[in-house]
Amino acid sequence: MPTETEKTVVSKKALWAGRIISALPVLMLLFSGVLKLLKPAAVVQEFGRLGYPEKITIALGVVELSCTLIYLIPQTTVLGAILLAAYLGGATATHVRVGDPFFIPIVLGILVWLGLYFRDPRLRTLVPLTKG
Repeated sequence: MPTETEKTVVSKKALWAGRIISALPVLMLLFSGVLKLLKPAAVVQEFGRLGYPEKITIALGVVELSCTLIYLIPQTTVLGAILLAAYLGGATATHVRVGDPFFIPIVLGILVWLGLYFRDPRLRTLVPLTKG
């Protein structure tokens, strides 16, 4: 890890690329979380189709929104990415279980981490994608 005097600076292009990439899953997750709180008929019906009782809709919405908000706070963004990866893993498992296409939660998880990768030099230090 770099010391205070050796801090790695993120270029403006990488920072904005990371912000834009991160915005895509954040907007989708916020929308999804709010729908779970509002419980329109389509959401209740979909929960039933997926085999979940209606009574957990609000709890899952709170969890989804909480994880997303933690991801949005710069000081807790890594924790938020970890929590969102876990949440999206559960969504993937649900879709696999019922035989639905399951690539959307996987793509969202990749975008969460890719956006963070561009925004946070600490992550590039931990997970270098290039040799050397």
